[in-house]
Amino acid sequence: MAKLYFRYGAMNSGKSTGLLQAAFNYEERGQRVLLAKPDVDTKGDTDIVSRLGMTRSVDFLISATTPVRELFAAHAAGDDPDALLEHVDQKPVACLLVDEAQFLTPDQVDDLFRVAVLDNVPVLAYGIRTDFLTHAFPGSRRLMEVAHTLEELKTICRCGRKAIFNTRRVGNEVVFDGDQVAIDGQDVWYESLCGSCYLEESGGRLGS
Repeated sequence: MAKLYFRYGAMNSGKSTGLLQAAFNYEERGQRVLLAKPDVDTKGDTDIVSRLGMTRSVDFLISATTPVRELFAAHAAGDDPDALLEHVDQKPVACLLVDEAQFLTPDQVDDLFRVAVLDNVPVLAYGIRTDFLTHAFPGSRRLMEVAHTLEELKTICRCGRKAIFNTRRVGNEVVFDGDQVAIDGQDVWYESLCGSCYLEESGGRLGS
């Protein structure tokens, strides 16, 4: 039986790089993979963007209302109504790789579990565990509950300790209010911190 894997870590822990490397490893052995990400992640548009500079287009985007297993099945079969050829015969999919999985809904995570168990296709989901207020994203919480395997990808804080939290910054100012989702970009950026440095920045509070 195939498994659902959740590979999580703070910002800058190499999640997208790891996903692209996993895709390369499968394809180097002649196996077919599908790459996907939630459409709320507007960074890179339809690309998965690694901080090391590597990019690759996804095979499909996932909207908040999309049943992921149905979307996977269509693309696995070679069906794409938005393509010039709506159907192309394809060999079986060896792995589904999902970036920014924290933005999925719990129902969509359950669909990933079904892809692994019922369709016997391994699913590698990559994402961050908590937001800038240390609250779990709904998708990450569900992945923690149902994934067969949890793998932490590690990175370091500015002080050299292991980073576990993400602080949101606007310019150079650390902020502790706002919507849960604000995509890394020109106005907003994130810094990964250890627990000690996070508490120093937040004045000793966790969450809001």
